[in-house]
Amino acid sequence: MADETRKRNVYLEDIPLDEAQAAFQGALAAAGWWQPLEAEEIPVAQANGRITARAVWAKLSSPHYHASAMDGYALRAQDSEGATETQPLQFTLVEDWDSTPNVPRPMRPVNTGHPLPPWANAVVMIEHTQQVALGDGRSGIEIRASVPPWHHVRPMGEDMVATELVLPANHKLRPVDLGALAGSGHATVAVYRQPRVAIIPTGSELISTETVAERGIQPGQIIEYNSMVLAAQVADWGGLPTRWPIVEDNFEAIQTAVRQAAQDHDLILLNAGSSAGSEDYTAHVVQSLGQLLVHGVAVRPGHPVILGMVENDKVTRWQGDQVKDKPVTLSPDHLVTPIVGVPGYPVSAALTGEIFVEPVLARWQGQRPFQPPTIQATLTRKVNSHTGDDDFVRVAVGEVNGRFVTTPISRGAGVITSLVRADGIVRIPRFSEGADVGSEVTVHLYRDARDLAHTILAIGSHDLTLDLIAQFLAERSGTRLASANVGSLGGLVALRRGECHLAGSHLLDPETGIYNQSMVRRYLPNEDVVLVTLVGREQGWLVPVGNPKNIEGWAAAARDDVQLANRQRGAGTRVLLDYELGKLGIAPEQVRGYGREEYTHLAVAAAVVSGTADYGLGIQAAARALKLDFVPLAHEQYDLVMTRQTYESDRIRPLLDLLHDEAFKTAVAAMPGYDVSVMGNVVAINGR
Repeated sequence: MADETRKRNVYLEDIPLDEAQAAFQGALAAAGWWQPLEAEEIPVAQANGRITARAVWAKLSSPHYHASAMDGYALRAQDSEGATETQPLQFTLVEDWDSTPNVPRPMRPVNTGHPLPPWANAVVMIEHTQQVALGDGRSGIEIRASVPPWHHVRPMGEDMVATELVLPANHKLRPVDLGALAGSGHATVAVYRQPRVAIIPTGSELISTETVAERGIQPGQIIEYNSMVLAAQVADWGGLPTRWPIVEDNFEAIQTAVRQAAQDHDLILLNAGSSAGSEDYTAHVVQSLGQLLVHGVAVRPGHPVILGMVENDKVTRWQGDQVKDKPVTLSPDHLVTPIVGVPGYPVSAALTGEIFVEPVLARWQGQRPFQPPTIQATLTRKVNSHTGDDDFVRVAVGEVNGRFVTTPISRGAGVITSLVRADGIVRIPRFSEGADVGSEVTVHLYRDARDLAHTILAIGSHDLTLDLIAQFLAERSGTRLASANVGSLGGLVALRRGECHLAGSHLLDPETGIYNQSMVRRYLPNEDVVLVTLVGREQGWLVPVGNPKNIEGWAAAARDDVQLANRQRGAGTRVLLDYELGKLGIAPEQVRGYGREEYTHLAVAAAVVSGTADYGLGIQAAARALKLDFVPLAHEQYDLVMTRQTYESDRIRPLLDLLHDEAFKTAVAAMPGYDVSVMGNVVAINGR
């Protein structure tokens, strides 16, 4: 049966996102799964963050007696009538509690929270009294102002009255809610059971983080962390995740893991193997155990998503065959267990959780799907999108000159750091073919919109020092530095259009030998611009350890036995390379690999480390970071370019102060190839 299943043609489809969601939700509803889970009673002290399954009514009034709200003396308000500064009234201290004291103007000491004697209806603060000696030798209390009835008294039921609604059903419990529950006489509360979610990572190439820590990692091996991300998402969404050990790429092994998970879990997330390759078994496993609803959704990243149902009677039969003496513990009252085949690429996996898993877990807990806050922002770069797919584009966001601007960041489905750096997601609808520069888009935020007011948006050339700036700013001032690497020219263009606060640039003027100034005058001719030098730095060839191919000098680029990893058009490093090659009369067509473009120094270094390139032009710190050798070729200046308005603003002040901070300078100087003696130098361009 398994061999026949594997031979079936299980195709990747291209189902629109809304149709895929409707198909999954329809199947859940038909199986009795599209509703809240059953309730369970738990102690109030353990209920923070859980969802109430039923309305909660007060068992007791709070307070359940008339309580003093101050330290002072209980009295009858009518006895204080007529008291003034010039005609104070004297009261007799009594010990009587239940019966009305047989003395004129009785008064009894009380502390905050103490019940009032039945005969009293007000409290005077101890600070507003004066002890006196009465004529009969007893102690008394004198007051110099009258008090109204129920003054400084918390009457019974002030907070809540018995039988009053305390909390509705489907309410997410907060710390203050726990106090209300306890105060109204409840020791336990009925909440929805937390969904049990099994997360099964598959792939023979996967190794755990623990294995990497113990033994290191070899080429071809991949650290398995998708299950960690998915489990954290499930926990954030109120579920109880169970991470399975890594399962090898084997049909029977994966099928066995799914069968086991279906015995006592409400939802199964089967990670990787969801595409249509020779070792992609997820669709076949789902089909063999139940119903394959969807295989392939018109969404990017995340196209190979699988949605299906595992039939529990098949799990029961299998368990009876395998372990006849072990009781079956299927999810109660349900004949199927939903399963989601999650793509293996990290970004695809995380977004699959947001798009398909969170709405199900929310429904099971009586909640609406999470709707992130949104803002309207101006797009700084054109976004090309696959015509037939809903495209979820990761973006950085900044508030520049009173408006929000957003710029796309790395779009690879395997680039998990793009989600780490992203401020939000822009959804490009299918059939729209993308979005143009300057268009208004809706950003679904990953962070509080208030954080954007403390964000510095940098667009331009990449430098490792920017990461140090981000670290120091976060530690020192709570300011965020968000950056997008588009090259020096791209940064100047973005600055001209008012799309960033600053641009990192290192553009050499071949005629003068001066960095950045002529290009700033050319691209921002009418702007009052300030150049703040960040660092001087060395550029050179990044080569493997030992420089096995003896790559020396600029002329090495013309050799036909070596392969270059180049930078993108508009990058200062690319401009430097072209300038030096031009001086030697070397045409781009003579350079093997000239057309291969990388967007950062570290990406060039990674290409050399991987062996796909023999060398590349970059900074010495990138060579050190990836343990490469470095052949120095040139010294250059890297500036932060900004308008004078930005330079004089409060937003940029923490960054400028950092450039004169000795601890920061020391940290930068510790990286090889950096000169901090020029850090903080200022040049004004086009100043008026």
